[in-house]
Amino acid sequence: MFRLWGKIFKDNRLIKDTVICDDSEDTRTHKIFHALDSICYEFDLSKPIWLDSTIHEFQKHDKARFYQDSFIDSIDFDYLEIHVIEE
Repeated sequence: MFRLWGKIFKDNRLIKDTVICDDSEDTRTHKIFHALDSICYEFDLSKPIWLDSTIHEFQKHDKARFYQDSFIDSIDFDYLEIHVIEE
């Protein structure tokens, strides 16, 4: 089972979090994108842009942070963090 943990932080405090589970036979990349879409839908956010630094961080640590520069709309928190917790 694939699980992705999405967390919103403001002032170094966890504001919201959710875990998205995916049992499909899809590829890992598709599971990540589908889970991120579900997290953004649940938190009522626009989809963030994957910057080169974000991609590198995710490949290295299975964790990525999306700051204001990754969003087209203005956000009222410091960053959105996603973290693969189970594969």
